[in-house]
Amino acid sequence: MEEKQRKLFISRDSSWLNFNRRVLEEAQDATNPLLERVKFLAITASNLDEFVEVRIAGMLQRIEEGLGEPGPDGMTAQDLLDEITADMHDLVAEQYSCWNNMLHPALCKENIRILQWDELTDEARRAATELYQRDVDPLLTPITIDPRHPFPRVLNKALCVALLLRRKRKGANAAVLGVVTVPRALPRFIRLPKIEGSSSEDFLFLHDLIEHQAAGMYRGYEIVSTAAFRVTRNSNLYFEEEESRSLLEAVRSELHNRRKGDAVRLEIEQDAHPEIIDRLRSNFELDESQVFRTDGPVNLSRMFNLYGDINRPDLKYAPFAGRELRLHRKSVDIFDELRHHDVLLHHPYDSYDAVVSFIEAAAEDPSVVSMKQTLYRTSADSPIFRALTEAAQSKEVTVVVELTARFDEASNIRWARNLEDAGVQVFHGIVGLKTHCKLALVVRREADGVMRRYAHLGTGNYNPVTSRFYTDVSLLTSDPAITASVHSVFNYLTAHSESDDYAPLLVAPLTMAESMIRLIQRETEHALAGRTARIVAKMNSLLEESIIEALYAASQAGVEIDLIIRGICSLRPGMPGVSERIRVRSIVGRFLEHSRIFYFANGHGSDGGTQEEFYCGSVDWMPRNLFERCEVAFPIKDPALCNRLRNEILSAYLADTAKTRLLRPDGVYTRLTDTAEGKTTPAFSAQQFLMEVAEGRAAADAIPRSTAALFAPVLRTTALPETVEEELRTADLPEAVKRVRKQRVRKPGA
Repeated sequence: MEEKQRKLFISRDSSWLNFNRRVLEEAQDATNPLLERVKFLAITASNLDEFVEVRIAGMLQRIEEGLGEPGPDGMTAQDLLDEITADMHDLVAEQYSCWNNMLHPALCKENIRILQWDELTDEARRAATELYQRDVDPLLTPITIDPRHPFPRVLNKALCVALLLRRKRKGANAAVLGVVTVPRALPRFIRLPKIEGSSSEDFLFLHDLIEHQAAGMYRGYEIVSTAAFRVTRNSNLYFEEEESRSLLEAVRSELHNRRKGDAVRLEIEQDAHPEIIDRLRSNFELDESQVFRTDGPVNLSRMFNLYGDINRPDLKYAPFAGRELRLHRKSVDIFDELRHHDVLLHHPYDSYDAVVSFIEAAAEDPSVVSMKQTLYRTSADSPIFRALTEAAQSKEVTVVVELTARFDEASNIRWARNLEDAGVQVFHGIVGLKTHCKLALVVRREADGVMRRYAHLGTGNYNPVTSRFYTDVSLLTSDPAITASVHSVFNYLTAHSESDDYAPLLVAPLTMAESMIRLIQRETEHALAGRTARIVAKMNSLLEESIIEALYAASQAGVEIDLIIRGICSLRPGMPGVSERIRVRSIVGRFLEHSRIFYFANGHGSDGGTQEEFYCGSVDWMPRNLFERCEVAFPIKDPALCNRLRNEILSAYLADTAKTRLLRPDGVYTRLTDTAEGKTTPAFSAQQFLMEVAEGRAAADAIPRSTAALFAPVLRTTALPETVEEELRTADLPEAVKRVRKQRVRKPGA
């Protein structure tokens, strides 16, 4: 059974590391602007930090607790940890190879130099020393480890300098360890003064400066060796919900406890003295495999600072501003517009200002009597936050704030308190379920006295900042069925008022998983009947075993399936007899692909009584989204909007040859090359095309002709054995649906 599982499912963590490698490929890609490549490298390091804090920490904890049951991929926690740790070491080596052999030399060619202390001019050394004495030294607390001074509490991911010290006085031969924490309040890079007659921008690492000034902190000691290091700790949150304390208190307490998490990884400079490494490893109780020796600066994620500090537009992406929403000339305001038709926005190609304006218009409109909204992550100084607090002065305003959005807990606690202080009714959703759906509901008294609802439903967070580089879909609507269902979802979140039917919405954890599997099963039935059978699904991740099994069955029945999955994918495409009609592609580029779009042909084109269906939403096909969060998927009904999703958006992604990687059955991703008659055709970038459409430089239907048949009717042409076809045709419910029904009855958080 385990061998069969391993053949059918790709390890989640191996798949994630492969995703991070695809991001690293963008740092290695010389066709990308240089500083953007530096940023991609920083993203890979930041991603790896979170992976270690959460996934590796979780594996270690399961091993310590004796939880050795194999996962869907057939691997135990120890097997997986051994494999992933080796893979991580390889990835880190690739990161530093990219920095040392590609990016650092390329920066030097562009007169952007990161210098070592011994490369500085006398003038630069004097300037750096003055800066150290003025701004750095007052913030430092040097520590020497001895019986009276135990090892300091090293904060999670804080950059530190370790020093191997020896007393200068006679008879003091034993070496001791010193530790200095590099202040987080200061920039990682120190800008050095311009050299007369030179156009170069010169920088020095802050920790390099501290190391070369350390003698002043450790008078009476000889500094034998120094090394920068960083420790990553377990950052998982655990809630004791049975206790009487509130969720707010639980999160605040766990934020404090997080600082006391066990060490999971030690990063240290490759040429560090062996005694320094041994003492640190012993102190943090780490195995040798948990020590990562870096062939370059520790903590590559701080390269974000370099990207921000250098004003070189020629080395960055050209500025892009999304298309502004234009109301019909006869529309008085956004509400008047929505009474006539729905509005579909594709961010960042369509500006997120339209969503902000919708919330602000509702807050300012005296005819609006009530506003409700979910908040999962938002930005500092958010205009949406301001609009909600101002609206609370004259309207009923309800906000469901998710306190446990990982790594945003502190800011979300602050938002919740400030909203309450402003008179907003704040709820924290259902205990045990994260509120991940993106919903805003406005109730307005119209001129004729009738109450009408308006809603925004989205695939991304209410964050105007990230909306500039995340691709997401928004629907603005006054459709009575959709808005009534949104109202029911808010009742579920605030009163746990549960319903079996939220149609036309699909709602997790109540109806989503079973509904998605039924939609897949319906395509299977269409294929068996010889009708059009086609699925195109775009999402962040695919992990849910029951969904994968349903897709395998659909492929075997003749359904053509294209999956556009940015990150993790446990499904193995292209396996003969199992998934040969399934194709999986990942697109990594300038914008983070975050939208979730689901297309089901539903026999369209082969039976006049059927209609193809589109859903968008906040949900990935992952267990946590389907069973441990409140998620919403919403239908797109307007034929014009469906045409845009099909012919402009999904077709562009399926046509991409510039940034697409195809997943092979062995779990490896390969670059997609598009050839015709033996000649390589120009690479087509979906993101570039969509930007050009937004700017009016390309027509929405100008996708390469080679993709013209992407959404043409697809009929099953390969006959199945009669016994297999009969089994698929007569099955009341696939096993996947039965298992989902069992999962639904468990209590949230159980």
